Amino acid sequence: MELNRSIKHWAEDDRPREKMLLKGKSALSDAELIAILLGSGTSARSALDVAQELLQRNENNLHLFGKMDINELKKIRGIGPAKAVKLCAAIELGKRRQCVGPRNRMKVTSSPSAFDLFSNDLQDLKHEEFHVLYLNRGNYVLQKKQISIGGISGTVADGKIIFKTALELNASGIILAHNHPSGRLSPSEQDRKLTQQLKEFGKLIDIDILDHLIISESGYYSFADEGMI
Repeated sequence: MELNRSIKHWAEDDRPREKMLLKGKSALSDAELIAILLGSGTSARSALDVAQELLQRNENNLHLFGKMDINELKKIRGIGPAKAVKLCAAIELGKRRQCVGPRNRMKVTSSPSAFDLFSNDLQDLKHEEFHVLYLNRGNYVLQKKQISIGGISGTVADGKIIFKTALELNASGIILAHNHPSGRLSPSEQDRKLTQQLKEFGKLIDIDILDHLIISESGYYSFADEGMI
């Protein structure tokens, strides 16, 4: 019997739209975000299959994907004129957003301003999450991204994911943040070790780790303010 590839038959947590509702947009891969735009696939291929082929044809590089036009998109099985137009519209919106001047972007000037950008996402959680702010040379925010979700006692931050996104964005600086559901603000030995490892690797590729915030319902701890970075 042929395996049904339709997304509607997947576990709810694995469906891109439901996953975004449950976990937020930062939790989705590039392919899953494109699958949401596509909406549907074909009788034999899910929207995610089509999205993955689309990325593979572009070396999994969103910059190359952004250069595709309607005719190029239509060459991929499962993308007709309507879906190609929708994808091109999304690409164009992304380009226009990048053209918006720095005056309309958030600028991080201190640990309190960084905390303001993270607090709504992290302060009241009952589990740990690790987030990152990517900044340009003027310390304007290029992107805020959720890196990982864990349990009550910890989460894992993958340096490869952190720096891959930084390189894609041409970021010059990174601010790390994670929460402690226990309310404890002091960094653990693991927190210190991770911060140092990321800082040392960042030096090799000229991307600075500017700060690492630990956030709880009672406030925050800044590695930079405490001279720990």
